[in-house]
Amino acid sequence: MPPKPRLGQNFLRDPQAIRRIVAALGDCAGRTVIEIGPGMGAITRELSAKAGKVLALEVDPELAASLSTEFTASAGGHTATGSNVEIETVDVLAFDFAAASIAAGSRIIVAGNLPYYITSPILLKIAENAAVLDRAVLMVQREVADRVTAAPGSRDYGLLSVTVQMHGPAEPLFTLPPSAFSPPPKVHSTVFRWRFAPRFAELEVNREEFLRFMRQVFALKRKTLANNLRAAGVESAAAIAALSSAGIDLKARAESQSIEALVRLWKSLQKAGATPSHEVVPAMQ
Repeated sequence: MPPKPRLGQNFLRDPQAIRRIVAALGDCAGRTVIEIGPGMGAITRELSAKAGKVLALEVDPELAASLSTEFTASAGGHTATGSNVEIETVDVLAFDFAAASIAAGSRIIVAGNLPYYITSPILLKIAENAAVLDRAVLMVQREVADRVTAAPGSRDYGLLSVTVQMHGPAEPLFTLPPSAFSPPPKVHSTVFRWRFAPRFAELEVNREEFLRFMRQVFALKRKTLANNLRAAGVESAAAIAALSSAGIDLKARAESQSIEALVRLWKSLQKAGATPSHEVVPAMQ
């Protein structure tokens, strides 16, 4: 079955990489693993030998039908749900992770080779469901993985870094060349592991309000925090006072600040009744 470029289909064909991805998930015995974008089933087959159940989410009806046929046959002629692999034809952005967790009776494990063209929306969807997820091993474009796992002060640290890391630590595992896929993409891909442990309660911040604040302070790339705050509707004097109270240099950029420092800034603004009023939406850096 030829790949469909419009769906970002680049099928992993490196057997060693497939084994490493599944191994990075850890012990999956008796657990439900949701696979995002199974494609031709290369990772699915490896997962089926390790997990209690595999729920594979495939948006392409043709691929989903082919996989269902394969796993029905492997189950001895029973339905696809008669094996430990179930294929669901669905867009992951519309999938109900909470319902899947309830059905599984535990938090869900996630794996997937994410389509490059909708990587950020999928990561945000996963983050929104972090409370019902245990861990994930995901493959994305190398540049995206660099941003997801970046530390404060590095070139790649930005809004995406903070958004992901507020839902749990993320670490890069290994990088694959284009030759590991069919057809070969024009970029390298990196596999990273994400362990879900949301920090909002620990840091005593409201999730939606704090992430909105992050969009505001990272909105104007290469501008100082003070300038971003002013662009978001905070008066200059209030911005300066909040930065000083949070122990942040007045010329600092958001990219140089740890999550803890940004939380201090948010709380200082809240205490002063000077939280930003304008939504300035940046690209998911």
